[in-house]
Amino acid sequence: MQTTPKGLRLHIGLYGRRNVGKSSLLNAVTGQEVAIVSDVAGTTTDPVEKAMELLPIGPVLFIDTAGVDDVGALGQKRIEKTRHAIKRTDVAVLVAEGESWGDFEEELLQSFDTAAVTAIVVFNKVDRSTPARERVVALRENGRQVVEMVASERRGVAEFKQALLNVVPESFLEPPPIVGDLVSPGEMVVLVVPIDLEAPKGRLILPQVQTMRDILDSDAYCAVLKESELQSCLDNLRRPPALLVTDSQAFLEVGRDTPQEVPMTSFSILFARFKGDLPTFAEGAAAIDRLQVGDRVLVAEACTHHPVGGDIGREKIPAWLNQHVGGELVFDVVSGQDFPDDVTPYKLVVHCGSCTFNRRQLLSRIVQCCQAGVPVTNYGVAIAFSLGMLERALGPFPDALARLEG
Repeated sequence: MQTTPKGLRLHIGLYGRRNVGKSSLLNAVTGQEVAIVSDVAGTTTDPVEKAMELLPIGPVLFIDTAGVDDVGALGQKRIEKTRHAIKRTDVAVLVAEGESWGDFEEELLQSFDTAAVTAIVVFNKVDRSTPARERVVALRENGRQVVEMVASERRGVAEFKQALLNVVPESFLEPPPIVGDLVSPGEMVVLVVPIDLEAPKGRLILPQVQTMRDILDSDAYCAVLKESELQSCLDNLRRPPALLVTDSQAFLEVGRDTPQEVPMTSFSILFARFKGDLPTFAEGAAAIDRLQVGDRVLVAEACTHHPVGGDIGREKIPAWLNQHVGGELVFDVVSGQDFPDDVTPYKLVVHCGSCTFNRRQLLSRIVQCCQAGVPVTNYGVAIAFSLGMLERALGPFPDALARLEG
């Protein structure tokens, strides 16, 4: 398996005094015991690096540094290494306790500004002491992202990720290939494209066109057909296709006609990964099993198309979910830029493929749902789950499949 080179990862440096919880923050955000945590000041000596995939950002490298208030000759050497780490930092995270703000923190912010490094301020251990409101206001008025956390209890992790998402350079939000990393040059992809009332006359919808272009850019090729022609196509191929991609609405029919050894997914699932966070969507789909009659579900559409008969968001998905639950759910539908500030009334958010959104916009909505503790998924993932097809549709994406099963 290929991994992202260290030099291409977003470098996130953790800075601050000794024992303010930098290592606890690293462990909380990564969900792993990466750094040693101790009440003894100065536990972290040399900078600790941790390369990982941080959703929804992507490949990152965390740098956990020694406290800038270290003491003694050895402490000075640690401080030098800490300040040297600023030179290779893309986003700096200044960790402080509410009542400990002083010259150290101001000097660090000045160092970040001098080096043109974007900084996030995290006030940790707010269960013990909270920062002065005027300081928080002043930092935010100066354009700083400010987060309050209790890292040892993982409180504030979603807010931290949102702050990081707000400042991360656009270049680090580049989406993955649509299918280019799933097929090799010279391989065939079969695209099943139903033609119904929602298919624009004389045209294909944007995700289908973009998928075709990505296949061509990857030096592979594709066959495009309706679901009624699939069996004939497979019978006439000399070797099985490397991948089959279907419209979500044809999952059951296409699944019956496609041999198990042929990897299969949907356009909507491809775009759940391309525009958003497929593992989080997979985890959110599992919440469908916990829905009860009368629960509220939010259906969010990125575009403001005129609904037609059999509309997928307004009619088909509600029907599938009602059938799965065995009764009537309560559905609210929003479109375009309309999205509630408070999603807590909902037991599930189901988002469209977001072909008209940029990636940051959809990721922000995902983070908002995670902050509120509300499961979020997307059209294709929800449909596949409701039809009992999601495990197969996630076959090409083991990380997302693990989140579904976990």
